[in-house]
Amino acid sequence: MFALRSLRRRHGRHAPHGCGTDRTAFADQVKSELTDELPDEDLGQDLEDCLAVYELGSKPRCEEVEYLELVQEAIDRIDRGR
Repeated sequence: MFALRSLRRRHGRHAPHGCGTDRTAFADQVKSELTDELPDEDLGQDLEDCLAVYELGSKPRCEEVEYLELVQEAIDRIDRGR
C-alpha cells in the first residue's frame, strides 16, 4: 500500500494549459502510448481509477512496479500538458 500512496501523493489535480480540445487530444495520445506499452492491460478511460482500484500484490513485484510507474507517469504527463 505504501508504494501506491506515494504515487498518488505525487499526483496533483492541475489541468494542463491550452484549449480543451487540445488537452483532450493530448490526453488521448498519452493514453494511446500507454496502451501500446501495456497491451495486456485494460486501462479504461480514467487512469486515476486504474490506480485507485489496483490491488497491490496482484502482479509479480517487478511488473507491478513498472505498471504503477507507467500509469502514474502518464497521469503526470497529462497534468503537465507535455
